[in-house]
Amino acid sequence: MKLIRFVSETGEVLMGSYEPDHPGETRIVEGDLFGERRLTDRRVRIGRLLPPVDPPNILCIGLNYRGHAEETQARLPEIPVMFIKATTAVMAAGETILLPAAGPDQVDYEAELALVIGRRAKNITPDEALDYVLGYTCANDVSARDWQKDKQQKQWARGKSFDTFCPLGPCLVTKDEITDPNRLRLRSILNGRVLQDSNTSDMIFNIQALISNLSRSITLLPGTVILTGTPQGVGFTRQPPVFLREGDLITIEIEGIGSLTNPVAKEQGNP
Repeated sequence: MKLIRFVSETGEVLMGSYEPDHPGETRIVEGDLFGERRLTDRRVRIGRLLPPVDPPNILCIGLNYRGHAEETQARLPEIPVMFIKATTAVMAAGETILLPAAGPDQVDYEAELALVIGRRAKNITPDEALDYVLGYTCANDVSARDWQKDKQQKQWARGKSFDTFCPLGPCLVTKDEITDPNRLRLRSILNGRVLQDSNTSDMIFNIQALISNLSRSITLLPGTVILTGTPQGVGFTRQPPVFLREGDLITIEIEGIGSLTNPVAKEQGNP
């Protein structure tokens, strides 16, 4: 099932089915996102799309594609490199990525497959890992490169956590609809130009390995979002570099899931 969360025109927060051929309306899904669900025949108008999940934590993986490691001239990691992104960075498809008033001038895009944990997990094996997955969605791990590299002395969290820096969506695809999450094409498209075009088969650590590793002595709560890394083609490695600018339109596209599109604008206010 492809699920969306949204606010109706009457202000209710509801679940529905993802129907790109019927923009602006959906069939209601009754039940619990983490439990039993039922698709109904009731149709309603969508007032505002929400992120497909409201995560208690966002765990992210750096340097998880061989091509990206090569373009950054980095050694392949021996274990997954984890960092955390603030939950306040989450936003929905169609909402605006804001270039922070606090700076910088080096805001980058990162196409990523995101997975959502469906039930409490701790110290699980790779063979068990997919049993704990609720589903998958598109993510853009928006990154302020000068904060990431220089201003925070290579501590990544702040440069990855500005408001609007974690677009998710447009829908959550339940795991039964994804035959193999380790073989999905993903792309980033900036103003119609394809900048990243790869496949999750290029990941250094596959989905099962990531979940198992992150669950070691850390409890993964239902709704936890795991961003699984980005492939080659990011902006800061290009010559000349390509960073997000006011008026841009950035799309993250993943096979079997859909397209996550967000416009870009400057945040208003004092630095």
